[in-house]
Amino acid sequence: MPHSDDFLAVHDPAAPSAAHPAHAPDSGDGRWWGFAVALAAGLLLLCALTWLVSVQRGLASLQQSTATRADRYAASLESTLDRYEFLPALVSLHPFVRGLLDSPNDPQRVAAANQYLVEVNRRAHASATYVIAANGIALAASNHGQPGSFVGTDYRFRPYFQTAAGGKMGRFYAIGITSDEPGYYIAQPVESGGKVIGVTVVKLNLEWFQRAGSGAEPLMVSDDHGVIFLSSVSAWQYRTLRPMPPALQAEMEKTRQYHGRAVTPLPLEPLTSPVTRWLADTTLTDGARLVRVRNESPAARTTFAPDGAERADRYLELGRTVGPAGWTMQVMAPLGPVLANARNATVAAALAYACICLLLVNWRQRRQRARDMQYSRRLLEAAYDQLERRVEARTADLMAINEKLEDEVAERTRAESELRAAQDELVQASKLAALGQMAAGITHELNQPLAALRTFSDNTRVLLERGQLAAAEGNLTAIADLTERMGKITSQLKLFAGKARPVRRPVALRAAVDHVLALLAPRLGAVTVSVAGLDALPGLAVRADELKLEQVLLNLLGNALDAIAAAAPAQGQIDLEVQAEDHAVTIVVRDNGTGIAPQALPRLFEPFFTTKETGQGLGLGLAISSSIVREFGGQLSVANVPGGGAQFTLVLARAPAIDPAPSVSASQ
Repeated sequence: MPHSDDFLAVHDPAAPSAAHPAHAPDSGDGRWWGFAVALAAGLLLLCALTWLVSVQRGLASLQQSTATRADRYAASLESTLDRYEFLPALVSLHPFVRGLLDSPNDPQRVAAANQYLVEVNRRAHASATYVIAANGIALAASNHGQPGSFVGTDYRFRPYFQTAAGGKMGRFYAIGITSDEPGYYIAQPVESGGKVIGVTVVKLNLEWFQRAGSGAEPLMVSDDHGVIFLSSVSAWQYRTLRPMPPALQAEMEKTRQYHGRAVTPLPLEPLTSPVTRWLADTTLTDGARLVRVRNESPAARTTFAPDGAERADRYLELGRTVGPAGWTMQVMAPLGPVLANARNATVAAALAYACICLLLVNWRQRRQRARDMQYSRRLLEAAYDQLERRVEARTADLMAINEKLEDEVAERTRAESELRAAQDELVQASKLAALGQMAAGITHELNQPLAALRTFSDNTRVLLERGQLAAAEGNLTAIADLTERMGKITSQLKLFAGKARPVRRPVALRAAVDHVLALLAPRLGAVTVSVAGLDALPGLAVRADELKLEQVLLNLLGNALDAIAAAAPAQGQIDLEVQAEDHAVTIVVRDNGTGIAPQALPRLFEPFFTTKETGQGLGLGLAISSSIVREFGGQLSVANVPGGGAQFTLVLARAPAIDPAPSVSASQ
């Protein structure tokens, strides 16, 4: 028959047939890694494409807006230059100017010319207007009589004078050697008789143009040599866009074009990375390029960008040709906003991609969960099928076991009934055996009253014959007392030998002890019996059956008498001590007999085990007594007494007190 532990195999996850089917779904760790790598690669590709497209669109928009502003700036500058382009020619045609050139030493002509130049300069809002003789000496100027007046200054070294002296119109931007103020010089030759007799010059201050551009969008104008002479960024002014040849440097020093200024190259360089070249080729038009200007401050030189390069300002450079002198105007649109927008767009795209990826992951997990649930459902169905089969098999086994158990229970019930019947018979046999042991003493007790009865009856007959009625009445009274005494002895024997159904009820302990002592009185002889503890508690009661309790006490006291008889001490002594507690009563029976051998103590309460000689006992007294005590819910134990003898301890449940009644011994 299978063991009940086999049921665990149905739920055991380690069982190979139930927990690991052949078609278990793959955990998919490798596919998950591949899926994650694909998502990461897609994220990088999306970010790169978003950034490139955003930068490309931003550059196109920035180029369009910058071109519009550059055209506006160029038109404004060219309009100013064109407005003053013909002013020197008009001045050269005035009679005061020609009269001055004809008579340069005439004070009246000089004064008239100076006054005319002042008026012209005021009306034209120019920086200065002056007239130079053919020898290069300034004869009259709008700033005459002022500190730093041009009058008397030699301008033969200036290229604009040299060009005008050659019969052509001269144009030149330089820093004034007298006023130390930069300006644009327009020179017109004054001819008379086919030769140049002098030059009229108008100086314009163009620094207002530097303020045309916004602070966030640098604006600069460079001459034909690449020198920046106008710039909204002061640090860029008088810097070169390209390295200057030594011959050109010597020429500039000779003409003192930017005297007192250190002309150094501007750290401007085009962006040459493959990405920027691709963006420039696909987005920018001619005249536009991507550049950066390195910051030359000490703090910037110690600060590095994430790519390791020095931090630099990056711009979209858009150039326009301005004016008749071959100038170039550059509008520098910062790339920061474009890159910031591209970065924001990239972040937004990455977030959107991440959301999509999360949705994909969630969808994939839900699919995986659905597959797992289907797989789990299949596992459960298989487990349920197997469980049902096993339950059916176990049910059949349990039914067979149940039938067998029912048979065993019925058999044990019959055996228990037979055992109880046998125990009752043994108890009765023990009683009869005890009565047999007491037969001699009881016979002696009855013989004495019988002999007295015979004597009293004979005497009564004689007294009646003599007519002595009073004496006869006394004998009859004595006969009645003797009959009552004999009746009490026989009633005690009948009560002890009779069978009664055991009932647990309060039993007066004093009456039980007195009855047992009365039965054993013929055997006591010279043995002293001491009873302690009952006088202080006259109504003490225990929960037991009266007859069976007396049988237990009779067995214990009888065994004590047998032990004393075997030991034959000088004075036999039996002590019966009673100790009462709240819920229990302890009865101790102690003798000074032979005691019990140590090897016999463990088996003393076994049926048919006896320490007496053959024929003197069946070995059932203590076994029956122990069974009766257990029936009462009590305990019976034995131990040897130091110095000789044995001690039996009986513990019973205490019952409510009972009013004491006159005992047998007390009535005798």
